[in-house]
Amino acid sequence: MPVYLLSNDLIFPPPHHASEEGLLAVGGDLSQERLLLAYRMGIFPWYSDNEPILWWSPDPRLVLYPREIHISKTLKKIIKKGVFQITMDTAFERVIQACAHVHGNDDGGTWIVDDMVNAYRRLHLSGFAHSVEAWHDGELVGGLYGVSLGRSFFGESMFSVMSNASNAALTALACYLKEKSFDMIDCQVTTTHLKNFGAREIPRERFLAQLKESLSTPTLKGKWSFSHENET
Repeated sequence: MPVYLLSNDLIFPPPHHASEEGLLAVGGDLSQERLLLAYRMGIFPWYSDNEPILWWSPDPRLVLYPREIHISKTLKKIIKKGVFQITMDTAFERVIQACAHVHGNDDGGTWIVDDMVNAYRRLHLSGFAHSVEAWHDGELVGGLYGVSLGRSFFGESMFSVMSNASNAALTALACYLKEKSFDMIDCQVTTTHLKNFGAREIPRERFLAQLKESLSTPTLKGKWSFSHENET
């Protein structure tokens, strides 16, 4: 399949035109309108600082259904002991910057470049992007962020500087989304870590069908808040 070069027009090729690796298109911008259109079509940006904007729609797609999350006995004990205080949308800027820093240290470069940070900051201010924070003794030690549309949450990145901090944040997110009757967490790219939480690969065609149904419900915009009464 050819990789499409985007123009200034707000349009993407159909996701099934993506390459075997999942690459669909190159170029465009990170405006709020384009990003929201991309997510609605099952497309997301992922690129490095020395590359043009790359847009992806992999097949298969890794999805975690909130009701299917698997929480290990060890993590359950940590949550019950209250090792971490979990909050939502209280430190979005710090979370995304920490994700960029941690991934940069891991592989010598990060895909969460400045333009991406600015783009998702705008989505957060508009009520579409959200963060989950894990705190220990008043310090931010882990968290994640992503985008919410309809009854789907598109996970973007997570970080942890203390063992199990991001795992606690992910568990809290799943509990919150389950309470709010969300359909799925789009994990985008397959990792063993997420599969251990119960995430599973599904064909892109099925993902897009489920996404279409999910988008038929209103988006839960604005600031989210998490109650520990809802923790597993």
